[in-house]
Amino acid sequence: MTAKPKPLFLGIDTGGTYTDAVLWSEQGGPKGKVLAKAKALTTRHDLAVGISGAVDAVLGKSATDPAAIKLVSMSTTLATNALVEGQGGRVALIMIGFTGADLARDGLKTALGTDPVVFCPGGHDVHGNAAKLDLSGLEAALPELGASVSGFAVCAYFATRNPAHELAARDLIREKTGLPVTASHELSAKLGGPRRALTTLLNARLISMIDRLVAATEGFLEARNIAAPLMVVRGDGALVSAAFARQRPIETILSGPAASLVGARHMTGLDNAMVSDIGGTTTDVAVLDGGRPRLDPEGATVGGFRTMVEAVAMRTFGLGGDSEVALEDGALNPKILLGPRRLVPLALAGMMHGASVTSELERQLRAPNPGRMDGRFALRTGVPDRLAAGLTAPEAKLYEQIGAVPLAIDRLLTSNAQNATLNRLVSRGLVHISGFTPSDAAHVLGKQANWDPTAARLGAELFARKRDGRGQYIAPSPEVISERVLLTLTRWSAEYILETAFAEDGLDGAATVAHALVQRAVDSHPGIARLSVALDRPVIGLGASAPLHYAGLAELVGNECVVPEDTDVANALGAVVGQVRVSAEARVSQPKEGLFRLASGQTVRDFTDEAKAIAAAEADVRAIVAARAKDAGTDNAEIDVSTEFKVSTVEAQRMFIEAHVVAVASGRPRIAV
Repeated sequence: MTAKPKPLFLGIDTGGTYTDAVLWSEQGGPKGKVLAKAKALTTRHDLAVGISGAVDAVLGKSATDPAAIKLVSMSTTLATNALVEGQGGRVALIMIGFTGADLARDGLKTALGTDPVVFCPGGHDVHGNAAKLDLSGLEAALPELGASVSGFAVCAYFATRNPAHELAARDLIREKTGLPVTASHELSAKLGGPRRALTTLLNARLISMIDRLVAATEGFLEARNIAAPLMVVRGDGALVSAAFARQRPIETILSGPAASLVGARHMTGLDNAMVSDIGGTTTDVAVLDGGRPRLDPEGATVGGFRTMVEAVAMRTFGLGGDSEVALEDGALNPKILLGPRRLVPLALAGMMHGASVTSELERQLRAPNPGRMDGRFALRTGVPDRLAAGLTAPEAKLYEQIGAVPLAIDRLLTSNAQNATLNRLVSRGLVHISGFTPSDAAHVLGKQANWDPTAARLGAELFARKRDGRGQYIAPSPEVISERVLLTLTRWSAEYILETAFAEDGLDGAATVAHALVQRAVDSHPGIARLSVALDRPVIGLGASAPLHYAGLAELVGNECVVPEDTDVANALGAVVGQVRVSAEARVSQPKEGLFRLASGQTVRDFTDEAKAIAAAEADVRAIVAARAKDAGTDNAEIDVSTEFKVSTVEAQRMFIEAHVVAVASGRPRIAV
């Protein structure tokens, strides 16, 4: 009789540069066993290509029967990177009961940018009582909006206490346009309208991106006959079903970093550590305390925006192997600047497009004087044409000139105004810029060899020809400038780790690190007064390039740096060792004495007895969270319900103000039988 194959777990991490895959078994000791791992380039124009490259390599290395895979789970940095780089679809924001002045709060106006906004009368008060709703302005605008945006975000005043007006607007938009709609009450039960609107806006922008990722993964799994549930890591490290993530993509911000924390703890066994995960686009720094990641009670901050998404207390910096390398303006001895924008490394562009890249770099090197646009190319990202809706005439004209093959920017642009136009196309996620990056510097020095070293060296030569404030070349050779770039990346990494540590200690992290005393301590500057700075815990270095960029980190942060054996696939590993965890909330308020109003889910009910209202709230959240846990991918959830009361005492009498009821369900994800 043939033995039944042991269940295997497939973890996938889709990052900005690489897609990782890992095949893991629960058998093989307390940490299980990594049976195989592989990487492939992330292909943003068709994510299935990168996913198939990584997973097929894992299946080939392990000689695994796809039918033995019983669970697939993935993490991704796509949403995080999109917010850091200011990318995403064009969406319309619908504000019900708000005024234009509310846009100035919580960074909402900055986040909105040039996307359209519609204000409608309506909304509710703190007890859920409704103002008069008027959606006539929205209905009149829908034909034009439906043709120029990829989705809608709806936020109504006090929708968390009564979502009726958001539901009415959502239903109208879906009926008239058929486009995706995100309502703010679906994402957060917290008060604070403008920040809730910001979170909803960002969610709407990310829907098409995460939808493409899930569709690409599902299509690949079906093609390989892998009939297993597909899970996605949320920003708090918990797992949810792919269908759940599709509706709430904002919750996948910090998905990759959260998975890396789970993976870091699993691989090292360290309970207390700083975790620094360097990727192609970002560096994510967080704290492990007692074996668990710290969560941010105020909501995740990504790309400068404070959201209402519960996630690990992660600080995300625009620093990675593919960061843009630039030069400080106007200085006699200009500093190397890195990020926050990600570029396609010249070595990668050279590998993929050959002479189209190297011949242009050689042409620029033959010029007697360096050009401002030297070593820069533009190429389309390959996203569907429908995502290019709403371009202005100058944007459309420039976009038409750019193709799938890198085009030298000094040939593309004819005026400074066009440079701003190009940057807008980049922000929309329609165009990539290729240029000199730390990955190229590593190729020049022979510390990385997976792409085209010739293109990298040509780019380094061009960058070394840039002039300082005295008119001299900034470096005598490509090797010297490359070494400076890599040293700068390690130094900035140390500063970001220390900044996070200072912030966790209640200080202004950025200002503290920038202080002359801390700078002297990090540099081990000699002097009569000797200064030092040291972390109280080790650093766990994660990411494929961590062994390179973190080699000199320990002496800068004053503690050891542990780089695990499988650091290059920490995210993918973390994706399969986590648990499903979801929550539901309800509130009971007292609009007037003797009336207890329960707001839970999409319903509002009144009671004349406090105990009955609380009992109904606890029953509601238990039922809601049980259904949500099933939707999120677990059939055996444990549910905990807690109730927090706000009361006052008036003339020795207890006065009920409000009750907050929270249910949390957690369990291992279901696997295929």
